[in-house]
Amino acid sequence: MPSRRRRGPASAATPAGGRGRGRCWPLPGGERTIPAAGEPGSFWEDRGDRRHGGVDLYAPAGSRVVAIEDGRVISAGIFTSPGLIPYWNRTCQVTIGHVSGIFCRYAELGDMTVKPGSSVHGGEVIGHVGEVLNLPLIGQDSPRYILALKAHGQGSMLHFEAFTSAPTDVPEYRGGNWFSGERPAHLLDPALVLGNAS
Repeated sequence: MPSRRRRGPASAATPAGGRGRGRCWPLPGGERTIPAAGEPGSFWEDRGDRRHGGVDLYAPAGSRVVAIEDGRVISAGIFTSPGLIPYWNRTCQVTIGHVSGIFCRYAELGDMTVKPGSSVHGGEVIGHVGEVLNLPLIGQDSPRYILALKAHGQGSMLHFEAFTSAPTDVPEYRGGNWFSGERPAHLLDPALVLGNAS
């Protein structure tokens, strides 16, 4: 993948929280970069017929994923499945309402270690990075961004989204992408949330 250089700005609008510590980076020990605007995996990346609803933080499958701050799990379940798109593997998502008032979706997980209603602390493991793409099943008729991921052998990542209010299931959203031209009002640029993570 092209190099990702932007760490993201800190934001006074999204204060840190979590047992007296600052906000945690969701991939402990992992690369602390956020794809810059226009780069693959960046927020609101134009993918032709869809827009990317979060950021992709590339990491090896099995890498630990932690809550960025204290909160409560509001949903957890299947995120992608080969029953929906053949080149998708089965992955999970965990959505947490955090103490700062933001809601974060941690997706494309290989497994989850929490369930809805669970209280979590900042830095607590909530799951592990999954292998979202079954690279051998990606055909030439697949979307351009999927072909680019296949070319770089990049099938595992944490897909991270942030919201000002709890996200709900809507037909315009699937697998981390919005199939409408308008950015939802409650959808935040994750760089504003992760910019001050330690």
